[in-house]
Amino acid sequence: MSNLPQSLSINPPYGAGPSSAAQPNRDRMESAQQLVLDLSSPDLRENALLELSKKRELFQDLAPLLWNSFGTIAALLQEIVSIYPVLSPPNLTPAQSNRVCNALALLQCVASHPDTRMLFLKAHMPLYLLPFLNTGSKTRPFEYLRLTSLGVIGALVKVDDTEVISFLLSTEIIPLCLRTMEMGSELSKTVLSGQVATFIVQKILLDDLGLDYICTTAERFFAVGRVLAHMVVVLAEQPSSRLLKHIVRCYLRLADNPRACDALRSCLPDMLRDGTFNNCLSEDPTTRRWLQQLLASISMNRVPNLQAGGGFDHMLMN
Repeated sequence: MSNLPQSLSINPPYGAGPSSAAQPNRDRMESAQQLVLDLSSPDLRENALLELSKKRELFQDLAPLLWNSFGTIAALLQEIVSIYPVLSPPNLTPAQSNRVCNALALLQCVASHPDTRMLFLKAHMPLYLLPFLNTGSKTRPFEYLRLTSLGVIGALVKVDDTEVISFLLSTEIIPLCLRTMEMGSELSKTVLSGQVATFIVQKILLDDLGLDYICTTAERFFAVGRVLAHMVVVLAEQPSSRLLKHIVRCYLRLADNPRACDALRSCLPDMLRDGTFNNCLSEDPTTRRWLQQLLASISMNRVPNLQAGGGFDHMLMN
């Protein structure tokens, strides 16, 4: 009977079904618990990092397990801090990069979970990632390190929460994201790191606190505008519908601020006006609608009080 194909097997006795079905879940949980315990052992940690990062989506409630297990978060932080000495001068090896990226993937899991997200934030955990975003090397180990670090921040901002935005605005995350958007290989900039960094800037802008912060000074507005315009040029050479969507949404949100909207009339890239991206937009009605709304907003009559000298151009001249 045990050799029968599964589809022909005799049904289990009454009451055995639920236990049998639950067994794989119990086995996975026990496996996760053991691997989390292994993180505290220096000899077992590397394998545990690899296995947990690969299977993290299979383990239910892995984030609370990581956060509440004694010494686990400390072990992950130890992995992160141990890499600092090889950031400058840049001596990060592929093996080192892979290992710390596995640790960061577990932190992303913690940052994504509703039960641990705010605990993660209140412990100021994102601050440990900022040195990785401040690196300038364009080698692949550093690109992966920046990308995975951005993934942790992206997980935090994915859920709209002003407290998260307020915390990030107290750090250097905006200039670091802008720097990431500008640097790196064209492939990483367009498809990977630049996309995640632009998404983070977009989510910050979509919060009223973030929009006010960026539009408070001309320097902040033009820093964001300059990088967005640069990304538009990159996209003209290497189209990416997803990245274009993030960029157009950033511009549309900036247009909600009267002074920023006035400035966009002169600094919005011509490529967004002249049909350069028509092919991309033909398959993305949402982005096409956003771009139409953006162009309509900046083509409206100038706001009277801005004519009197209240715009960004006036601020830069004083």
